[in-house]
Amino acid sequence: MKTYSVAHIIPLLQPLSVKGDKDQAFTGIRDNSRQTEAGDLFVAVKGALSDGHRYIGDAVKRGASVVVAEQEVPDYPGITVIRVKDSQLARRQLAQWFYGRPDRELHITGITGTNGKTTVATLLFDLFESLGYPSGLISTVEIRMHDTYLPASNTTPGILELYRLLRQMADSGIEHVFMEISSHGIDQGRIEGIRFGGGIFTNLSRDHLDYHKDMTEYRDTKKKFFDMLPEEAFALTNADDRNGLFMLQNTRARKKTYAILRPADYKASILEQSINGMLMSINGRQFYTPMTGTYNAYNLTAAYGAAREWGLEPEEILTALSRLRGAPGRMERITAHDGKTAIVDYAHTPDALENVLKTLRKILPPGKRIVTVVGAGGNRDKGKRPVMGKTAALLSDWVILTSDNPRDEDPLQILRDMTEGIPEDQQFKVITIPDREQAIKTGIMYIEPGDILLVAGKGHEDYQIIGNEKRHFSDKETIMKYFNSTPNR
Repeated sequence: MKTYSVAHIIPLLQPLSVKGDKDQAFTGIRDNSRQTEAGDLFVAVKGALSDGHRYIGDAVKRGASVVVAEQEVPDYPGITVIRVKDSQLARRQLAQWFYGRPDRELHITGITGTNGKTTVATLLFDLFESLGYPSGLISTVEIRMHDTYLPASNTTPGILELYRLLRQMADSGIEHVFMEISSHGIDQGRIEGIRFGGGIFTNLSRDHLDYHKDMTEYRDTKKKFFDMLPEEAFALTNADDRNGLFMLQNTRARKKTYAILRPADYKASILEQSINGMLMSINGRQFYTPMTGTYNAYNLTAAYGAAREWGLEPEEILTALSRLRGAPGRMERITAHDGKTAIVDYAHTPDALENVLKTLRKILPPGKRIVTVVGAGGNRDKGKRPVMGKTAALLSDWVILTSDNPRDEDPLQILRDMTEGIPEDQQFKVITIPDREQAIKTGIMYIEPGDILLVAGKGHEDYQIIGNEKRHFSDKETIMKYFNSTPNR
């Protein structure tokens, strides 16, 4: 383990003061007191939800030998305290110094937007891997380094974790990295200083208004990502989204567009679609994909456009795309031996739920039904709950409202909030079952071969958060458990 001293970083940080031994050694850098180990340097940063200065004592108890902070810090025997004007800036400087700018050794593409980030990032990772380019993926679902899998905690990791991952990827021979960029990650400075080779905007609809004060702030936060792109990068945006061209304003990057409805640099069309897949064309070239739905047509076109911007040839891109199935838990189809069909999808916003249900309605066989099992998360944007209830009722034949991740809220109150949005003439088709497993089991009892059961909201997640407890729960596992063992109603 390599050891550094405070003297190494004083010229970098230009501190206001240094209290303690300037030759004090440290071996790692942390901004989370719970992860701090003996010999670490702890950076205290004021965050959106908590202030790291409150946890300096805890970091010291866990063995921190150096503290970097904006505020005055009590005397701790044997601890060196570096006081700086801006600890968030100091954290970024330390990350870049400690990990040696791995972002300059990699081709990094960032994907932002409300829906589609995970699918586009996963498509690009799988596409480049299949064509022989060692790649990395940083997504909501997972972190991958070529053929190594790691669990993901946040959509966009913290800046120290991100630089560590990028260094590990660069050292392991990775060439391309595809990563999701969340509005939280942008706002909290998690990607500051990262050099991106490309950026993609998918779409914008209501989400995260428990964090952002309104849609304008949410949109403007997304735009900051494109404002920070260098001129040699590309900025690829969805021209069919009303905020798409707004994202390109003032960016120094090469401006490119993709669309289905409007003229664009990468223009797509859906020629045929069914539950088994789509026949599409992009810029006049046809290909078949096992993915389906208009929103997936956008995702595929975004991936195609980004691959072209990185210099890949059209035919090799389309050949690769025709073999890919997207991200786990995104329009994932499960078929029972008796012909019953369920779709697991992460749709947890009104727009995403509407897109999925409209797609299923288009491909539903005549005379068959859609049964939707859906909930809404606790301690999150309450305003979207009635909208999701209304959307589910209007576009489904039967709806079962159930728990998602209730967290600290009363699950029944969350479901009452969803019910408030359901028109009176649609309430006959809606029932409430708070227990998610029982809701899925009931949905399976409702459907017959040819019908579609949509289980929405959690997708790839294999847990439920109830109170402060994180319990194992998988929609996919639950469906498979009851398929072929539950009789029709």
